[in-house]
Amino acid sequence: MTTAMVRQEIAVASFSKVYDLDQVEGALNELGEGANEALRVTYEKMLKHGALRFCVKPNRMPSIDDLIGALPNFAEPLDDVRKQVALCLETDDRLELMPILLLGDPGIGKTHFAKHLARLLGTSYHYVAMSSLTAGWILSGASSQWKNAKPGKVFDALVHGTYANPVIAVDEIDKATGDSQYDPLGALYALLEHDTAQTFIDEFAEIPINAGHVIWIATANDARSIPEPILNRMNVYEIPPPDRDGTRRIAQAIYDEIRSAHSWGLRFPPTLGEPALDAMKSASPREMRRAILNGFGSARIDGRDQIGAADIRLDNGARRKPIGF
Repeated sequence: MTTAMVRQEIAVASFSKVYDLDQVEGALNELGEGANEALRVTYEKMLKHGALRFCVKPNRMPSIDDLIGALPNFAEPLDDVRKQVALCLETDDRLELMPILLLGDPGIGKTHFAKHLARLLGTSYHYVAMSSLTAGWILSGASSQWKNAKPGKVFDALVHGTYANPVIAVDEIDKATGDSQYDPLGALYALLEHDTAQTFIDEFAEIPINAGHVIWIATANDARSIPEPILNRMNVYEIPPPDRDGTRRIAQAIYDEIRSAHSWGLRFPPTLGEPALDAMKSASPREMRRAILNGFGSARIDGRDQIGAADIRLDNGARRKPIGF
């Protein structure tokens, strides 16, 4: 398996307007002398950069089977992506993907999948860790009346980015926390509906932006803490742990990705040896990545150009006890 199997496909791009320049200019002109300076700069940047962004889609069926080969336990969502791509090929129609929710154990490769899907579709990738959020404004922005306020992640991806249809991964949506005043998931009620997402208003800029083309991928370990209205807006997939053959293919794909990304990787053979693969038969993709990267280093320290079973350590992520004095 080679990295080319999951590299970006050739995509065609049209332009999509993500906001109205007249509205931005009007909002800028209405700012008083004591207005938030960051807001003024934001409006000026919006005018300078213009309102058009690329809206991309593959110009042929992407190598979905190859990505399934690298991530075999994600075959179900990838098959559904294939159906949506097939509908818009050879037409001017834009790619429309329903928001995706991936349910599965920690470290199983859910965010890894989101990143590779963005690469496959030829668009950009943005990551939001919901477990670290304590207020809804992280997604939707905070009012410019507040000190240190700034736009939210969605505004940043669309206005400061290149694409009108980026992949935005909302990681660990089931661990979002907040207080009685701010709901971290509140913005998603509008953003996950195509019609309301087209006129989404960031609370900082207060300018409608078209977020209707965003490709949403959320991840969670447990769906029970996710509000039902959010679940109803998404295609929900339960991602199983890979079987033995799938685990070996995932390990080989991760090995190839790391090896191909570094010049020192040329020292090593294209495939990972059987003993090393067997040593990772019970590891999650997250554990594999850590073990393989450390395995490269261990092999070189020992003067070897091949990772052996002894180089694979799966306990490096374990929490170590603090050293006391």
